[in-house]
Amino acid sequence: MAATDEKNYITPEGFEALKAEFHQLYKIERPEVVRTVSWAAGNGDRSENGDYIYGKRRLRQIDSRCRHLMRRMDLAEIVDASQQQHLEKVYFGAWVSLYNLDDDTEHVYRIVGKDELEPSKGYISWVSPLAKSLLGKSIGDTVRAATPKGEASFEIVEIKY
Repeated sequence: MAATDEKNYITPEGFEALKAEFHQLYKIERPEVVRTVSWAAGNGDRSENGDYIYGKRRLRQIDSRCRHLMRRMDLAEIVDASQQQHLEKVYFGAWVSLYNLDDDTEHVYRIVGKDELEPSKGYISWVSPLAKSLLGKSIGDTVRAATPKGEASFEIVEIKY
């Protein structure tokens, strides 16, 4: 399956965040930049006009990001974890508490879509090696997965949705 054909699973919160970012860029930032560029264009020579040059560059960045967000939203398949069955197992949207058997530490992760990735909050993508090793497992199961620090063994101690 090509990367463009891959499912874009996303939580309802993640989808709302994409919509909010799109709205902020398209309805608020873009019109302001367009006004600045129009004003700057009216000031004569555009070759040395910083407001005009920067504004045009910022418009390209905003338009590019908006196109990306629209594609991601079009491909999105919203998965509401509260509607899951078999909540005793790890599935998309789950909060999973893990005990690292190698260094005796505990970690909490939430399995989310690729557009929601935020390691500082414990949000890991469902396509990451750790998430893939957890999917379908239950409390008490042990998994081994690649982490940024190398291979590690984890025991699942809690699953919440």
